[in-house]
Amino acid sequence: MALPHHEPCSPIDITPLGGQLDDAQSHALFKSEQLEVMRVVLKAGKSLPSHHVQGEVTVQCIEGRLDVMVTAGARTLEMGQMLYLPAMEEHALHALEDTSALVTVVLQPA
Repeated sequence: MALPHHEPCSPIDITPLGGQLDDAQSHALFKSEQLEVMRVVLKAGKSLPSHHVQGEVTVQCIEGRLDVMVTAGARTLEMGQMLYLPAMEEHALHALEDTSALVTVVLQPA
């Protein structure tokens, strides 16, 4: 069953999952006409394959550690770090540890 998206103007909990990380799954927190925000959960050693999107992207590591592979090479994100990706940047994610990250995608670039 898909998790419901959050309603506008309602608080969304993005704190570390801690002990709940083992059972957590990636899911969209909300999606509007111009923006989508997701919590991506990856177990250690798992990856999201290389892809690109038309809009800009941010990846914020909430807990764990992950490599973000971009054209210029791997960029490691630790808990509390964020990475900005320009539109159309080819990228992949690889979890070095059990990880949850906040991913924001601009859907309709200006």
